[in-house]
Amino acid sequence: MRVATQIVSVIVLSRLLSPQDFGVVAMCAPVLAFIALFQDFGLTQATIQKTGIRHEEVNYLFWVNVAVSTLLACVLAVAAPLVAAFYDEPRVAGLVAALGLQIIAYGLGAQHLALLTRRMQFARLAIIDVASAIAGLVVSIAWTFIDRSYWALFAGTLTAAVLPTLCFWANSRWRPSLPRKVDGIGELINFGAGITGFNFTNFFARNLDNVLIGKYWGEAQLGLYDRAYKLLLFPLSQITNPLSKVMVPALSRLKDEPDRYRSAYLRVMPLILLVALPGVAFATAMSDVLIPFVLGEQWRQSSSIFLALGFAGLLQPLNNPAGWLFISQGRSGDFMRWGIIAAMTSVLAFLIGLPYGALGVAIAYAISEYLKTPFLWLYIGKTGPLRASHILRAVTPFMLGAHLALAAIWFVKPLLPQQHIIAMAGAVVLSYMITIMVALAFASGREALREALKLLPARAPAAAPSEAK
Repeated sequence: MRVATQIVSVIVLSRLLSPQDFGVVAMCAPVLAFIALFQDFGLTQATIQKTGIRHEEVNYLFWVNVAVSTLLACVLAVAAPLVAAFYDEPRVAGLVAALGLQIIAYGLGAQHLALLTRRMQFARLAIIDVASAIAGLVVSIAWTFIDRSYWALFAGTLTAAVLPTLCFWANSRWRPSLPRKVDGIGELINFGAGITGFNFTNFFARNLDNVLIGKYWGEAQLGLYDRAYKLLLFPLSQITNPLSKVMVPALSRLKDEPDRYRSAYLRVMPLILLVALPGVAFATAMSDVLIPFVLGEQWRQSSSIFLALGFAGLLQPLNNPAGWLFISQGRSGDFMRWGIIAAMTSVLAFLIGLPYGALGVAIAYAISEYLKTPFLWLYIGKTGPLRASHILRAVTPFMLGAHLALAAIWFVKPLLPQQHIIAMAGAVVLSYMITIMVALAFASGREALREALKLLPARAPAAAPSEAK
């Protein structure tokens, strides 16, 4: 539902607003993302991952979240004129200052979210997630009838930040008390520091491209790049992000049982690839048809950027869940060190591609993703129950199948019907067929497909499971 809502948001708002409006918001996004690195300080993950946690510890972390979020909102307000001067775009100043409200809203609900996740109350979290996404979209669309500008996007994101916090408080039995010092809190703070270290370095890998394109190529090029990125890579993250809420607490409980831990991860990963990769292969191969059809002719220039990012998108469903392993195994230090390596390679790729505009940045980024993926899994496999060889065996059928599907669609595209809807429907079917056929040639692929078939007739359990402690 979140993926569908995001796609509808991209389609509808792209038709209601101009590339310049999205460019202004995209200029603010790196600033907000940078500030957001510090608002949580990894403390929600610390609450989720810790084997046993007391009220006093959660209460201490809650007040840390609130204090830090309030401070960061003030920092945003002070920095707003400087950001506007950097881009030479005065409209950015007011928007940056207003984004502090989102930071405060998140800080007030962070520990309540962590406790709901720790207790595996996923049905409630799913309802809150979907309701917030839909509410944010509705508010953005409604705002365009009042003021057809970038403020419509802000109104939607603020709604999507405030509503979840209210729901987390309403659904969590826990309530904070007055702040006081707690002995033994250092372990949680240190764990959170490692997570924050990764988030800090990962910020550059995820946002420096927007900063550089906005600075040197302007809001129009940035708007084209931002739409291509959001339409492809953001929906992919919405597949793995909800799963992380399930997998991190589940794997954390299995960390002392290596065989069960390994089995759990290797059962989930191929299913993610089976669902996501054929769709990415189709969208990448059909980008020159898909983008104008979905977003309108004014976004046609974005199709080549989408094509380049599509190759990076083929690796996202494989690499994004790597964080589950680092966090659930308590390896936040390793997580931070990998973040430094990944950020350095991404920054280098952005600088190499920048002279060639947004398209050059997209191509360089995709190449860097292919180069560093093997090293990521070798690094993860150096300790813990999961080795790189386990991952290679599990994912090869689907990675190979998706790449072959992309190539096949590319070559048969001139033979597809001229009607866009029929052509795209045929390409989707072909992509999934080829991926599944290739997977059937591998024992691990057949095993994963059997697992997927078992899930098709799954029914809701007769009784809800007992609450996790």
